[in-house]
Amino acid sequence: MSGFGRHRLLQILTDAGIVAVSWFLAFELRFDHGLPVYYDTLLRRTILLVVGIKIAVFLLFGFHRRWWRYVSVHDMWSAVRAVVVASVVADLTVYLLSPVHNVRLPRSIAVMDLLITLALVAGVRLLTRTLMERPRSGAFVTRGKEVIVVGAGDAGRLIVQEMQRSRMLRYTPIGFVDDDRGKRNSRILGVRVLGTMEELPRIVREYKPDEVLIAIPSASGEVRGRVVEAAQAADVPVKTLPGLYELIAGDVNLTGQIRPVQVEDVLGREQVEVDFEQVASYLVGQTVLVTGAGGSIGAELCRQIARVGPARLVLVDNAETALFEIERELVDERSFTPAVPKLIDVKDAKAMRREVFEKYRPTVVFHAAAYKHVPLMNTHPLASVRNNVAATRIVAQLAAEFEVERFVLISTDKAVNPQTVMGQSKAICEWIVESLGHRRDVPTRFVAVRFGNVLNSSGSVIPTFRRQIEKGGPVTVTHSEMTRYFMTIPEAVSLVVQAGAIGGRGQVFVLDMGEPVKIVDLATNMIRLSGKEPRLPGDEVTGPTDVAIKYVGSRPGEKLHEELWGENEAVGETTHPKILRLSRPPVDPEWLTGELAELERLADEGDTLEVVAKLGSIVREPKRETVPAAVPPAEISLGSEVLRRTEAGPPASA
Repeated sequence: MSGFGRHRLLQILTDAGIVAVSWFLAFELRFDHGLPVYYDTLLRRTILLVVGIKIAVFLLFGFHRRWWRYVSVHDMWSAVRAVVVASVVADLTVYLLSPVHNVRLPRSIAVMDLLITLALVAGVRLLTRTLMERPRSGAFVTRGKEVIVVGAGDAGRLIVQEMQRSRMLRYTPIGFVDDDRGKRNSRILGVRVLGTMEELPRIVREYKPDEVLIAIPSASGEVRGRVVEAAQAADVPVKTLPGLYELIAGDVNLTGQIRPVQVEDVLGREQVEVDFEQVASYLVGQTVLVTGAGGSIGAELCRQIARVGPARLVLVDNAETALFEIERELVDERSFTPAVPKLIDVKDAKAMRREVFEKYRPTVVFHAAAYKHVPLMNTHPLASVRNNVAATRIVAQLAAEFEVERFVLISTDKAVNPQTVMGQSKAICEWIVESLGHRRDVPTRFVAVRFGNVLNSSGSVIPTFRRQIEKGGPVTVTHSEMTRYFMTIPEAVSLVVQAGAIGGRGQVFVLDMGEPVKIVDLATNMIRLSGKEPRLPGDEVTGPTDVAIKYVGSRPGEKLHEELWGENEAVGETTHPKILRLSRPPVDPEWLTGELAELERLADEGDTLEVVAKLGSIVREPKRETVPAAVPPAEISLGSEVLRRTEAGPPASA
């Protein structure tokens, strides 16, 4: 017999004993001077019958499928219902059968039996849980790390409960900190609320914990920063529960997700809340194509889209290792089998047509494939034009030809007043999407989503800073006043998916990135979170744990402050407070067609200087329509290829 089988049998036998004792006590307590003979006979003739009936009802209610050591309030209410039903059935049976002639079961005995059974059933279960969760004493049991838990809400209580239940975690909670003054000095699960956040520095000094744990998944960066500052002043490590997005995407085991505080936790940004299951409903049962699926944004798109149940998810990337890893993660770790990896270069028009659009007929396209390292693209403008501009044109044209329902371009804030090759190429990508989106003879809803830096993405400054800190410095910052917008990858992707849901035709959306962050402050926070002290230029050396911050000057074309929209762009609200809609006159489609053809011709000829000059002239002097009206039905001819729409519709599947 398995462990659970033995456990269940023990529970059944215990409950049978409880039922028998309750029935006996109900008779005994009813009469002060001993049982009359006829009631004693009724007790003896019915006790086994009552035990059998009640245990049968308990089994029907699934009474013994739960471990008593994990009994909850919900389980107790289920037990109450089962006991009430079992008692009513047993009492009616005894009353109607009348085993002793002319002797009926008194109502007082039935009521007392019910109350005693309830008390014993609940008491035994609660006592079992109490004994199981009681800290054990002995030579082989360690107290573990003493922890102060910040947040006495649901997450904090669950964490403390798990620490008390499983001593193998080697954590001992010694107090809560919570801003609800009504909880002060109260006890939650036997652990006292020591004070508020304002008192945290004093509490840490006084109680000297081994760790401070932030148990508020929705805590803002400011709150986490205050906790880190107070704990670091006393040289106490800080750990945290992950944010809401990490909890949703990860395991439900909270204690398994406790991790050190990271820089993204203390940036001062508010968590962006999105009801992802609702906003992504347009992806359910669809064939979704993600280009650049192995990149940081593309991979997170795949993870989040897989959660809502598309019929098929086509992953396109020309990086073999990255594509293999995201496909294995989806299939092996997330059990998402309809993932189709395609090792294809997105600028290969024939392969994209034959192996993706003709074969799988995607209904939604997220185009995330792009080169985005600014300094590298400045030295490789030909690659930037081919992989960003030409590839976007190819994928967008195919989406229109095969009547894809939605096309979402991942853009960047560097497309605003661009001074670099990468920014200029992405600005042109936006124009391609806008131009196709404004055509009435194209059923596809084309939108672009523009946002700033995402934390820990490929090309983000954070991995660079982390490597420099590990080497002992210096941490290189371009300028003391340089600022950038930051957002976590899951947040950015969830908003991109929502923008795809609310997007119209040819619209550009901008994600509200919050307040810009000074890069030097980011570097300072990262150094302190690593347990070291930052040393700014001009500061004296104070110890061996110092990490120097060095200003190296801005790179060519690099802005001091990034912008999310330009002077000629009007910004309006959408149904989501963190997604803004841009309004601007669209570029002239005929002008754009000619410019793209010339730009791609120069790139094919390998004329680097001419490509750089052409990029600059296109972006500086765009020809826009005077009225943002839809283009009359005609041929869509963006670039070197011509896409003709006919009444026959898209070509037949190969």
